[in-house]
Amino acid sequence: MNWFFMTNDSWPNLILRVMLGAVMLPHGAQKLLGWFGGYGFLGTIDTFAQHLHIPPVLTFFVIMAESLGSLGLILGCLTRLGAFGIMCNMIGAIVLVHWPNGFFMNWFGKQAGEGFEYHLLAIAIAGSLLISGGGKWSVDRRIAGEAVVRGK
Repeated sequence: MNWFFMTNDSWPNLILRVMLGAVMLPHGAQKLLGWFGGYGFLGTIDTFAQHLHIPPVLTFFVIMAESLGSLGLILGCLTRLGAFGIMCNMIGAIVLVHWPNGFFMNWFGKQAGEGFEYHLLAIAIAGSLLISGGGKWSVDRRIAGEAVVRGK
């Protein structure tokens, strides 16, 4: 299990995980708490079921990945799990919502909706964290270090 927490002491991983967590956390707060104009937990489950035909159990995982996964990334706690959850969310968002709108974001309001360029960046960051871990000042690094000291 030590491999799950292993990481190096890198600044880039710290920057990537904190920024991805900070960008995704408000989206999780919309879905979980209804903040920032969101629907809250039950409203998100209903909306995803009605408009996207996503089962409640999958919507639950979306909400947890964006809220708890984001907090985990900011702290560097279960970095790989949080990164995996956000990566899955972004792939799902592209496939289910943003693909028909093309690549570019809707900067000038001339498209039917937002494109998927933002999602690709989030996938790339999450993929990097999934491979290399949380980096400097992460809880994961502390756990992995203690496991090494104990000889596990």
